[in-house]
Amino acid sequence: MRYFLHPVASLALFLTPALIAPAWAGPGLKGPVAASVERVIDGDTVKMRARIWIDQELVISVRVAGIDAPELFRPKCAAEKARAREAKTFVENFLSSGEAVLRDVAYGKYAGRVVARIEAAGADLGEALVAEGLAVNGARGSWCAGA
Repeated sequence: MRYFLHPVASLALFLTPALIAPAWAGPGLKGPVAASVERVIDGDTVKMRARIWIDQELVISVRVAGIDAPELFRPKCAAEKARAREAKTFVENFLSSGEAVLRDVAYGKYAGRVVARIEAAGADLGEALVAEGLAVNGARGSWCAGA
């Protein structure tokens, strides 16, 4: 037995995802998105509570866009671990007011995480980390001697 959908029903099924998707759905969200700090995970990842709508908040991990900081949890050497602790402390101090703004928010490569620029008091966290020598621009920093 064959079943056919009425053309209007077919069109409705086709358009429904587009009609119910949020207006910002797509490759990213320009921002600004007001956020508060839940906790600093390491030098380039912060758990944040983003205010996405009136009385609507989302707690999510935010990876700082465009930089790489030393790894705190899987360092390749003792020097990287020490540098990672410095980076984490720097981020904690930078975000000590507890308030920040997210800009240029995009999907991260890992589920449950986004990538964004984080600003506090008008200053960019990624730029500040690089200026302090606690992160590098790009994908992979070399934190161990001879690496």
